[in-house]
Amino acid sequence: MSQDSYETIRTLLASANPEELKQGLKLVKQEISRIGSKKAKELFEVVSAIFYIDPLDRPDLVPMLDEAISLVVGFGDWIIPVLIKKLDEGDIKAELAIGHALGRIGADAIVPLINEYQASTDSTLRIFILYAMGKIKSPMIVQAAPLVIEAAQSQDIELRDTATRSIGKLVESIPPSDLPDEIRILFIERLQVNLADPNPGIRSKAVRSLGKLAKYGHLNVKEKKKLKMLCELILGIDGSFDWDRAYIVRKEAKEALGYI
Repeated sequence: MSQDSYETIRTLLASANPEELKQGLKLVKQEISRIGSKKAKELFEVVSAIFYIDPLDRPDLVPMLDEAISLVVGFGDWIIPVLIKKLDEGDIKAELAIGHALGRIGADAIVPLINEYQASTDSTLRIFILYAMGKIKSPMIVQAAPLVIEAAQSQDIELRDTATRSIGKLVESIPPSDLPDEIRILFIERLQVNLADPNPGIRSKAVRSLGKLAKYGHLNVKEKKKLKMLCELILGIDGSFDWDRAYIVRKEAKEALGYI
């Protein structure tokens, strides 16, 4: 790629103008078609600059952000360790976009993500790894179940919160036949413990994930009955009048009842 072509692409992708961003991404695609994704590493940095767009501040640029994520996914396997490394750069907007990219890569990203999680003691990095794994739509994500269960017991409130939510994300992608019963039981037990968490956000995610277990066929008749009783208790419709005082928890309980 010529220096002039690179500078043109870099300038366009540094813009806040949707049409210029669109043109820049179009040129990147053309360049990749010409030289191949393995030789396009220098283009990744300029494309990934779009990951720093704030979708709440610039909703008009969301289509460009989505296109940039899809484009990065197409770079090939070499992009996986590069993306994982960038999960630790401290900009939440970019980290969320990278999480989506790793999720779209799918099964090939699972083992590298697990290895990075196990090698790190940084709870923030671990949170974004869990987030990324929750975006992976593959039955092979069952490999991540043990570390998610462990994280759901963490003393770190944010890690515990993310892991509690991640249990529900994992069971969306794992057919009942592919979820070992011992893992399934550990999921249920950990979520029931987290229903008593002092943090309402974690309680709400525990109810949501239990609802996902019901929705995707991971609960037997007895377990569904127990979940029904728990939801009715949370909602205060079981006659005990001892409902959960947090609206977000009651909201999730009402939705979970619909899956039973």
